[in-house]
Amino acid sequence: MYYVLMKDRDIRDNLATEQYLMNNVEFDEPLVLFYIEGPCIIVGRNQNTLEEINSDYVKEHNITVTRRISGGGAVYQDLGNLCFSFVVDSNDKNFGDFKSFTQPIIDALHQMGATTAEVSGRNDLLVDGKKFSGNAMYSRNGKTFSHGTLSLDVDLNVLTDALNVSADKIASKGIKSIRSRVTNLRPYLAKEYQDLTTEQFRDRLLLELFHVDNLEDIKDKEYVVSPEEQKEIDKIKEQYYYNWDWVYGQSPKFTAKQRKHFDMGTVDVRYNVEEGKIENVEIYGDYFGMKDTTDIKEKLTGVKFDHDSILSVLDQFDLDSYFKGIPQDELVKLFTP
Repeated sequence: MYYVLMKDRDIRDNLATEQYLMNNVEFDEPLVLFYIEGPCIIVGRNQNTLEEINSDYVKEHNITVTRRISGGGAVYQDLGNLCFSFVVDSNDKNFGDFKSFTQPIIDALHQMGATTAEVSGRNDLLVDGKKFSGNAMYSRNGKTFSHGTLSLDVDLNVLTDALNVSADKIASKGIKSIRSRVTNLRPYLAKEYQDLTTEQFRDRLLLELFHVDNLEDIKDKEYVVSPEEQKEIDKIKEQYYYNWDWVYGQSPKFTAKQRKHFDMGTVDVRYNVEEGKIENVEIYGDYFGMKDTTDIKEKLTGVKFDHDSILSVLDQFDLDSYFKGIPQDELVKLFTP
């Protein structure tokens, strides 16, 4: 088995590297990758991004959002999380068999004291019945990767807030995440591993996977990306993980609505969104205004359904002429995701 320890802390760069290595490099043995990243949300290939994230919270806290090429549900990660990925030659039998991919991780965690860690259900890892890892899988051109998270010391409060979306705000046919009771691994590790950093935790797992006592013993098994390969990885980053059309535009057609009562009346805004852009918008309510909101609706049609794009349209109007007496900043919050 070969291994890669990614140095980047941006999830988009790491996913691009994983994708490149799977599709473009031939290995004569399985490959395992480990990567750590700053605060981010990764939605599954078939999900509606805006249906999974708390947009206001994500924007306020500068949380990176991207979409992966594998299925499954949305996950939150920060520097207290370790990601792992196994890349192997594929066959019909191992696709969907998460247990065969994750068992080496479970065995390593048992050696580190987390003896109640187990594979559960379709693609989760649990410890004492609580989820600490979600996994997803992707197969192409004779290769399969199975990647997952390991929550060592993730900020669970941020996780809850960042992925908390009102059920009646956005509706679509995208595959929705199932919220589970989650936990961190640190309290379940043996005493000598309680104070490990995420990097030290990664290195300890690596030693357990290779059954060695020192990383120097497996240095010849480390794969390092070359500068030429990095150029190709950068292209994948731009094509997928940094690309608004991939992250948001790939979302299934959906509807979004927000309604609020103000002292000067109620405003109810409803959108139909397709390929991440506003297909139609309706504005209802018992508000008063000198001008007809048709002007605003026409300008919003075809615009990207994101905060900055909608705001740039609203800035073109004297909103008090359309919604008399309602504070402009409150209207902006109502109109933007």
